[in-house]
Amino acid sequence: MNLIKIENNGSICVAAESSNIIIKDAQSAIDLLMSAKYETGTKNIVISKKLIIEDFFVLSTGLAGEILQKFINYGGRIAIYGDYTHYTSKPLKDFIYESNKGKDIFFVSTKAEAIEMLTK
Repeated sequence: MNLIKIENNGSICVAAESSNIIIKDAQSAIDLLMSAKYETGTKNIVISKKLIIEDFFVLSTGLAGEILQKFINYGGRIAIYGDYTHYTSKPLKDFIYESNKGKDIFFVSTKAEAIEMLTK
């Protein structure tokens, strides 16, 4: 896993990159958050949805709630970018909509949008 520090609008975020899935469960999410904090000094994480286990996007597993609650508890913010158009679950679409109205969790289409959401 590579953590790339990005400065934009006077704020810092980290783009997580890897050829493997990074977030598999709550512990791996905390590990990512703490690595970003200690390596780059920020808790703002930008990550592709491809690097998150697919069960995250099946709300009935409870994984999304567990992982995102850990981010909130530890003061982290996350922007997940990718294509969400193939998901048909109304609860997931509602979850994404409501998350995007807040200040800590964002689901967007592109990496550039993700960076902008965390650094505006």
